[in-house]
Amino acid sequence: MPRRPPGKRGKPSRHPKPRSDRAARPGRRSLGRLPTREEILDFIATSPAPVSRRDIVRAFKVPPEARVALKGLIKEVERGGAVERGPKRRWLPVEGLPEIGVIEITDVDLDGEMRGRPLAWRDAEHLPPIYVVAERGAPALGVGERAAVRFVRLEDGSYEARVIRALGGAPDRVLGVFRRDRDGGRLEPTDRKLRTEFRIAEADSAGAADGEIVLAEVLAGRRLGLPQGRIVERIGDSADPRAFSLIAIHAHGIPTAFPLEALELAERAQPVALGARTDLRGVPLVTIDGADARDFDDAVWAEPDAEHRGGWHVLVAIADVGWYVRPADALDFAARERGNSVYFPDRVVPMLPEALSNELCSLKPAVDRACLAVHLWLDGEGRVHRHQFVRGLMRSAARLTYEEVQAAIDGRQSELTRPLLEPVLKPLYGAYAAFARARQRRGTLDLDLPERRIQLDPSGRVARIEPRQRLDSHRLIEEFMIAANVAAAEELERLKQPCMYRVHDRPDPAKLAALSEFLDGIGIHGLALAKGQVVRPRHFSEILRRAAGTAYATLVSELVLRSQAQAVYSPDNLGHFGLALRRYAHFTSPIRRYADLEVHRALIAGLDLGAGGLPPVEAADFAETAEHISMTERRAAAAERSAVDRYTAAFLTERVGASFAGRISGVTRAGLFVALAETGADGLIPISTLPNDYYDHDEKRHRLVGRRWGRIYTLGDALTVRLAEANAVTGGLIFALDEFRGEERRPGKPRRGRVAT
Repeated sequence: MPRRPPGKRGKPSRHPKPRSDRAARPGRRSLGRLPTREEILDFIATSPAPVSRRDIVRAFKVPPEARVALKGLIKEVERGGAVERGPKRRWLPVEGLPEIGVIEITDVDLDGEMRGRPLAWRDAEHLPPIYVVAERGAPALGVGERAAVRFVRLEDGSYEARVIRALGGAPDRVLGVFRRDRDGGRLEPTDRKLRTEFRIAEADSAGAADGEIVLAEVLAGRRLGLPQGRIVERIGDSADPRAFSLIAIHAHGIPTAFPLEALELAERAQPVALGARTDLRGVPLVTIDGADARDFDDAVWAEPDAEHRGGWHVLVAIADVGWYVRPADALDFAARERGNSVYFPDRVVPMLPEALSNELCSLKPAVDRACLAVHLWLDGEGRVHRHQFVRGLMRSAARLTYEEVQAAIDGRQSELTRPLLEPVLKPLYGAYAAFARARQRRGTLDLDLPERRIQLDPSGRVARIEPRQRLDSHRLIEEFMIAANVAAAEELERLKQPCMYRVHDRPDPAKLAALSEFLDGIGIHGLALAKGQVVRPRHFSEILRRAAGTAYATLVSELVLRSQAQAVYSPDNLGHFGLALRRYAHFTSPIRRYADLEVHRALIAGLDLGAGGLPPVEAADFAETAEHISMTERRAAAAERSAVDRYTAAFLTERVGASFAGRISGVTRAGLFVALAETGADGLIPISTLPNDYYDHDEKRHRLVGRRWGRIYTLGDALTVRLAEANAVTGGLIFALDEFRGEERRPGKPRRGRVAT
């Protein structure tokens, strides 16, 4: 492979050269003006002593009117990571990273590229940008993982980290598909990070059949040939489409079996009597959920507020899980370990045993159910001016679906919804309209990204992948739940009780800058902030408004999402940026989220509502719980996503060779990530398969540029691609550019599709 021209992405090198005499000093060549960024870097690098701002002013004879700009330029140079501040506000060159080192993946940038942190870096404040070079097929690492890498420093002070191997040595256990042969067989890992197969001797095969998904422990001591393993668990037939969820469950370590003691507690549980509870059975509360929902943990009702013209009285009733799951019992330990339920196309891994999640805690119609409810009184503009929490006993009037409710409001009532239209459904929509006005006034971030639903046939195979409808009935429930969640956070603050906040921090300024540059490039402006101005959700809403109706609408929504911080749980209130709320907690889904159960317990204790309240808790313990359930939420999301990837790849295996319309969703050193318009599936066009050329990765403009023939591939571009590979076991898709299928190499052309390195 020809050597990469020095400097980042094929640009001429600007690395400083040793100074041989005073005439070579930049200050002697460039007098009486503001120096460039590169000249400042060169001056600091070649100076025999740390450099002050006064030294730079003298060396370049910077005029007084340019010295404020110089100050900002020096800060920019420092942020780049190539220099650091020493004693007495003097700068010196950073020694740099070693050739070989260890990184931890920290996040993914706007282009979908992974960024990392060197574990040995001594100064977290002046961390140089490190981009992890992904290999063919898929990113080799995930956020939070570590790897040994070779560092390559670029001319702007950033680094490429070229992965040598994932750390931790060989894995202790490997999930894969067993391929039998006459000597036993081989294990093909389901994890695309593992690039090698494992040899399984006949004596270690546990009788596994060809094509069976198995879990194997890795055997130590083998130095030559393939690493060896021993099968310790047979999971299922890889030809069974339901195996895709099993792979995701095992690969992400999601607990599936409840301890016997927890199951016994759930089975012994009994319905509650009214006792001291508030009797809500006369209120026609209804549940509104998806058609495939099995547990119903929230019910709603509304009526006009007789005391306030134009106002509304809303009631949100939530399953009283805290009555059945007491702190520190076996059910509690099992629920905390899971952290949340996990949803797959063919199954649910519940946080609670089905005796509770699908029965006693599920707000089924026409049966008495324990609940924790909040009354909300709001004015005509959706502002909640009073709330009250009660522990009650309710009886749902109906189990409704989103589609049924929307059809009824639109004039297509069924036998079930017709008698509910006037007394129940219309008041709900009246209160929803008020909530929607309040939301619009707050300026929340509304990302209506298209969701796709995988529909399975009776055999468990994918019948179709279709867009998931987004109706006003969905938004209605969302607004009612948000209002109840806010009230829970406010009540716990009033009671001075611990609160498990749901926090969403402000976006990373670096990601905002990248987003702004991309938007400017496609002619969609709206993120230009005045100096010192605080970014708010309404700024993103303006971007989305301008992008609406354009070919970039979906992509812009996705990029806005990528620019946001990740929402997490915390005992400390940081506010919720996306919802434009000063305080927020999760209260409305205790059947499927442990955070909500903790909020219920704190309310029960603070309001003295009976048994099952939160015991005295140490701040450190609450913080540890917050960190744990934030992790389980990420784990569940990754498992759900990987299962969907496998189902989607399986659906497309019969269409290998077919052409699809798509759009570039990521531009990386590995190639182009493309999202298909039809199914939303994501796959990679490896850079080695792009038309003949060397390609420079233009990070600022999010594109690959052919150095010789000038082809340009930019984030957001529409493409027609051909499906080259679809691996249902790993969920990986590989595409090729359809329009260049028959192109031949021309004499004298560079080798095909090499990134300029």
